Amino acid sequence: MTTTEAPPANPQRPYRQTRFKQALALLRNTWRGLTSMRTALVLLFLLALAALPGALLPQRRLNVSKVDEYISAHGWWGALLDKLEFYDVYSSVWFSATYILLMISLIGCLVPRSFEYVQQMRARPVLTPRNLARMPHHRIARTSRTPETIREDVRKQLSGWRKIEREEDDGGFSISAERGYLRETGNLLFHFGMLGLIIFFALGKLYSYEGQVIVQANGGQFCNSGIYNYDSFEAGLTVDGTQLNPFCVKVNDFTARYAPSGQADYYHSNIQYQSGEDLQTGAWQPYNLEVNEPLRTAGDRVYLLGNGYSPQFTVTFPNGQQRTQNTQWRFSNQATMLSDGATKFDPPGVTDEIKRRTQQLAITGLFAPTSFVHGGVLTSTAPELDNPMVAVDVLRGDLGLDAGRGQSVFEVDQSRIEDGRLKRVARQNLAVGQELKLDDGTRIRFDGVNKWVNLQISHDPTQGYVLGFAIVMFAGLGASLLVKRRRVWVRVRPGDEGHAGTVIEVAGLARTDQAGYGEEFQRISERLVTGRKGS
Repeated sequence: MTTTEAPPANPQRPYRQTRFKQALALLRNTWRGLTSMRTALVLLFLLALAALPGALLPQRRLNVSKVDEYISAHGWWGALLDKLEFYDVYSSVWFSATYILLMISLIGCLVPRSFEYVQQMRARPVLTPRNLARMPHHRIARTSRTPETIREDVRKQLSGWRKIEREEDDGGFSISAERGYLRETGNLLFHFGMLGLIIFFALGKLYSYEGQVIVQANGGQFCNSGIYNYDSFEAGLTVDGTQLNPFCVKVNDFTARYAPSGQADYYHSNIQYQSGEDLQTGAWQPYNLEVNEPLRTAGDRVYLLGNGYSPQFTVTFPNGQQRTQNTQWRFSNQATMLSDGATKFDPPGVTDEIKRRTQQLAITGLFAPTSFVHGGVLTSTAPELDNPMVAVDVLRGDLGLDAGRGQSVFEVDQSRIEDGRLKRVARQNLAVGQELKLDDGTRIRFDGVNKWVNLQISHDPTQGYVLGFAIVMFAGLGASLLVKRRRVWVRVRPGDEGHAGTVIEVAGLARTDQAGYGEEFQRISERLVTGRKGS
């Protein structure tokens, strides 16, 4: 008879099992630590801390030029902050990681707490302790009422409490009552509201978009038909700008009122808009647009952010042809609305590309709505239109309009001035109606000034949900702070031999903060002992 030898044991197997158990224990402990309430609070604090650079430092999504200026002004430190994504805080890796970890922590913390809460709500109140005298609040009294009468009185007095009655061996009975479960309900509502707020805020970043556009306040129009109509546009991760909500806005006028200090205290614009069927019929709906009172249409919101001035110039070329333009100029002084900008002209009737590039004109300089000239220098003393003037530098040459590169509407390419492709041919202060004449016979007249408004178009389909969860958060916080968990026990037993009447014993315990429960217990115990309802 032959015997078969057992295969040799694998010496690596116990080692692998040990490593697997260690890895499993590490994952389990990591998950428990991540889903603890302490970790959630730490992550919430870190999220608030991580948002500080977004408020203190310029952000690329809001102003690229200010970011570039900040980096240039702070040297290596500014460049290091750029590498660490401090100028793109809300889209940075570290902010997103904290955000996601907080969401996971809240989910892992709230799910088991919710099951525990349901079990507690379904559970009966705890047994009446054997020695009620050990409770923080205690009262014992003797009464001539019968136990059954006391039982009915206690039921009435503790109406609205979760309670259970138990018969005891000495012929008496006990009642255990609890109240204040709304506190834990509020606590859960607060955290679920926070979780919903985080989730829908993140979804809003996926499906929202926001853009700004300058529209002339003399009947100028804007249609939300594509991102090319915007001056600046920021899209959510799933928005490509091809399926924006269609609507159109026409800006008929703009009115501003200023305080004596020059601070604006009232903005108003009469606008008209089209959306839905109006786009097919051509009907316009009126709306009074003011600050903090946006137009809501087609699922978008149109805000009035600001305003400015557009000097209007008419250029009469040597061949007699005229061109008129009013281009928006930007503030160089917010308080007085002293503005600078550039209005650019192509010479008409010039087909030779080389010759045309040597005869392009740019009218640059300063515009003062309330002008004051001192020593030939123009400035503005107030933001209102009162004797407006411009101080212009007229440049002639190649503006680079067809160079294939984007160019600011507010300025010319300074490199073309430095290399001589643009030359200054005139400088003069002009009041409304005045003109200047160039060496080739071209005349430039300052016709007056128009107003422009800055509109912001915002789309966020989750805004209502964010508001709803924010309300849930505050409601839950109020409940968790104002409602107190407390317990009351009542034990009733017949009197001992030689002592007539019935003994009633009342005890109370506050499950949370005991402040104020002493007075409440005195009122409850007084009603339970005497049987009177009281206040």
